[in-house]
Amino acid sequence: MTYLSVEIGPKLLEFLHEAVPTATAMALLVNPSNPNTDTESRSLQDAAHTLGLELQILNASTDQDINAAFARLAQLRVGGLIVPSDAFLNTRAEELARQALLHRLPAIFQTRESIVTGGLMSYAGGAAEVYRQAGVYTGRILKGENPAELPVIQATKVELVVNLKTAKTLGLTLPMALFGRADEVIE
Repeated sequence: MTYLSVEIGPKLLEFLHEAVPTATAMALLVNPSNPNTDTESRSLQDAAHTLGLELQILNASTDQDINAAFARLAQLRVGGLIVPSDAFLNTRAEELARQALLHRLPAIFQTRESIVTGGLMSYAGGAAEVYRQAGVYTGRILKGENPAELPVIQATKVELVVNLKTAKTLGLTLPMALFGRADEVIE
């Protein structure tokens, strides 16, 4: 089972730009240890160029790096923050959302958990479907099917979740078109 991750990075930037249309620069927080970081960074740099935005890339692979990144973000005066899917960053989603809110920085994540704790938006595949499919595969294997003959399945459903309370806290008036595309709005 695999999620859409790197493939939806440009869409994260588009949604964030739509939420903060006056911003001329955005930031991307990445874990340099992640093998997808270079591909993801290039993809988002290309998308930023297309949108006429500057993209600042900040690295974080430790808790100290996260604190340093937020200190640097305050100096850069970016309009928003993108936090892509990464094992290290995902385990700190709540802290990242809290820091973003504390620094009054609109942030989009690839984990729904970060939205519940104060992130502005998330755009990600549903983990529940991947877990359900893993259970189906487990049953098939226990019934004798050869795991090597089972196809790799990629989750294709992604959901946009918007936290209206965070938008109000940040003083953002989100466009109605964004709400129209949202699968869920948290009030």
